[in-house]
Amino acid sequence: MGLTITQKILSAHCGGGEIEPGAFIMAEVDFLLANDITAPLAIKEFEAFGAQKVFDTSRIALVLDHFTPARDIESAQQCKLVRDFARKHNIRYLFQEGKGIEHALLPEEGLTLPGELIIGADSHTCTYGAVGAFSTGVGSTDAAFAMIEGKVWLKVPESIKFIYHGELNPWVSGKDLILYTIGDIGVNGAGYCAMELCGEVIEKLSMDSRFTMANMAIEAGAKNCVIEPDTVTAEYLKEVPAVEGRYGLNCKSDVDAVYKQVIEYDAAEIHPQVALPSSPANVKPASELSSINIDQVVIGSCTNGRIGDLRTAAEILKGNKVHEYVRLIIIPGTEKIYLRALREGLVETFIEAGGIVSPPTCGPCLGGHMGILAKGERVLATTNRNFVGRMGHPESEVYLCNPAVAAASAIKGEITHPEGIQRGSSLAL
Repeated sequence: MGLTITQKILSAHCGGGEIEPGAFIMAEVDFLLANDITAPLAIKEFEAFGAQKVFDTSRIALVLDHFTPARDIESAQQCKLVRDFARKHNIRYLFQEGKGIEHALLPEEGLTLPGELIIGADSHTCTYGAVGAFSTGVGSTDAAFAMIEGKVWLKVPESIKFIYHGELNPWVSGKDLILYTIGDIGVNGAGYCAMELCGEVIEKLSMDSRFTMANMAIEAGAKNCVIEPDTVTAEYLKEVPAVEGRYGLNCKSDVDAVYKQVIEYDAAEIHPQVALPSSPANVKPASELSSINIDQVVIGSCTNGRIGDLRTAAEILKGNKVHEYVRLIIIPGTEKIYLRALREGLVETFIEAGGIVSPPTCGPCLGGHMGILAKGERVLATTNRNFVGRMGHPESEVYLCNPAVAAASAIKGEITHPEGIQRGSSLAL
């Protein structure tokens, strides 16, 4: 029997040979990451083990992105602990406050590559499957062990193949595809499985949309998500540093690979989606929602803070004004994306429309800062989770959508399909 991409990558990292789903393996780690929330926990475990050095100073990234720029004394102390550890152990990749949100930043820096095994002390580490890596989130104890030994203990997941046929409808992006999928299979529909995404729709998707889809695989309960590297991947990797000579691995499932399940979708049936409180699976088309007023809109996060997302939002916002009772917060995913948005005039468009542009931060996504909700408030966000209390008060509400729906809704003051907005004018249709 043939092997899936996931099986091939894991096999290559545990000595080779065929490995079956359900097998437990000790695998070599190519890259490890942690942030200002999870790294301090891992560091404490690292020191409790009595470890004197990390396994490889060039294969660890510590990213200060969640409660940064530091919102209070406690978060400042967390960041200092991470900085001190990085200096003590000469960690090559310490990304200070404002450099970027980890899952947008590391691919941009060429640190997540096809065929690699990447773990992170953050559940959305599954994002890097967009480039054809095996990437998954782990606990801080596992992260500490990997810091010391460069290894991780895993159970080989079964794979589910998702095939997307046809052509995308207007204003539909990777966010809508993954929300639609989660709405179909549920939040545990891919429980501890690899989600393998393919089909002509995926082949035509931008890397930005691919990252978005892989990012939210965890919301379907998946262990990892993976997309076969192709010409789109290759072109993307040409633009990032530290990659030359390392791309070209054979990350392709065999034609006779065995899957737990094969699920197929017709893109013609998928329109801009909105996940209603309080589950990413509580999904409805934006066109079916009306008179749902909103207090705040957030465009950004590791899910939708890339340049393509900002361009889409700016296209709708240009010449329009944010509704007088709505706060629009826009958060570029990285410093480089922020600078690019400045050069392209996107930031000017956002500010002229009445938006607030933040430095790169996870901030409001996890209820950290830069946009916390009060009791009774409602937010429409391009983030990845909408659990009770996720972005503030437990009696607030979080709705999820793509950047186009978010921008259109910020103008109207209620959840709105993008086709309901006249672009290049202050007139809202």
